[in-house]
Amino acid sequence: MTTDERFTKDFREMQQDRPDGVRNEIVTGPVEDWASDFSHLEPEWAADPYPIQDDLRERCPIAHTGRFGGGWLPTRYEDVAAIAYDTERFSSRSVVVSNFRPPRETAPVGGVPPISSDPPFHRDARRLLLPAFTRSAVGRLEPGTRDYCHALVDAFQGRDVVDAAQDYAQHIPVRVIADMLGLPEEDGPRFRAFVENALEAINLPPDDRLANLETLFDYLLAQIRDHVDHPRDDLTTYLINAELYGRKLEPSHVAGTMALLLIAGIDTTWSAIGASLWHLAKTPSDRERLVAEPALLPTAMEEFLRAYAPVTMARLVKEDMRWNGVDMKADDWILLSFPAANRDPAQFDRAGEVVIDREVNRHAAFGLGIHRCLGSHLARMELRVALEVWLERVPEFTLADPAAVTWSAGQVRGPRTLPVRIA
Repeated sequence: MTTDERFTKDFREMQQDRPDGVRNEIVTGPVEDWASDFSHLEPEWAADPYPIQDDLRERCPIAHTGRFGGGWLPTRYEDVAAIAYDTERFSSRSVVVSNFRPPRETAPVGGVPPISSDPPFHRDARRLLLPAFTRSAVGRLEPGTRDYCHALVDAFQGRDVVDAAQDYAQHIPVRVIADMLGLPEEDGPRFRAFVENALEAINLPPDDRLANLETLFDYLLAQIRDHVDHPRDDLTTYLINAELYGRKLEPSHVAGTMALLLIAGIDTTWSAIGASLWHLAKTPSDRERLVAEPALLPTAMEEFLRAYAPVTMARLVKEDMRWNGVDMKADDWILLSFPAANRDPAQFDRAGEVVIDREVNRHAAFGLGIHRCLGSHLARMELRVALEVWLERVPEFTLADPAAVTWSAGQVRGPRTLPVRIA
């Protein structure tokens, strides 16, 4: 099979021979009791999930829901960590909770390797990507990222109110990931739609979600074919040429990994940048201290990651079992909340406070276990540079209207709109 022949099919043809998954009834409406009917799509969860998580941690540390076909929400650090490290009893073949469970036959690869992969395949798929995300590789991206952040701030000229999410935070990872994958920078608005469809529109009927996936993967396959015809020095060409077990990667593997980098690499980082700016806009003492003590920023940044960890992952229970006092069924979802783990007072002193000079901070914002984020160096670089440039150029800013701030729903939480008044 030649490289060209691998990518001649479209996404629909690639899916034809796959077994069907399980579709569940869509359940919506307000939550009456978070312990027995939780839903991370509800407005109150998006606006402020921490009181809900704190309450559950005290009275029902492993909450249950019948929505999404059934699932569990652990809120203690020790439970989240135990599940994250336990690949024998919990599968990663789908990491986004929805009303569709992919068939078991998709393991151990999953749809977006390596984050959807189980051992032993996971280790080898992850190893392929490591060279692109080393400190030195990320360091080469820093000057361009810094220049771009300055250009974004330059565009604020003459304005006294800007949207720190839509005018700043949400542009930075889009540019970085597009450059890494060799995708057209002008396609940024399409990337935003891909992100929202993948991570927020999970209560759409499964066929509608599949249609959204088809749109994403058709786009990626078109980009892959262009790279086949016009190779260049980027991550897409690298994946096209990469080998695993002595063979070129399957087309679904190449496209799936690109989808992972595009979706996860964008939303997680812009959410972390936006949440950090939101905190500084509403907390003048912390903002003023970081402006006066820029050397403190790396420490403060880790605290922002802990307190406002954007990412919640999912697992699927492999077999019926009793686990830590609850009866889990095969294919139950586990909503693996790293944000809840990061605010567990049994693990962190003053867990509910943001302490920007916190010295010991072994947070789980980048996950735990074999799926710990391989892009953590990249995310930290983008977050640090974004905050350094903003605080240098815009040292005085406040929330223009606290009620106008909106947050994304679903498993990646960050500000979608963040109007701030700048000096």
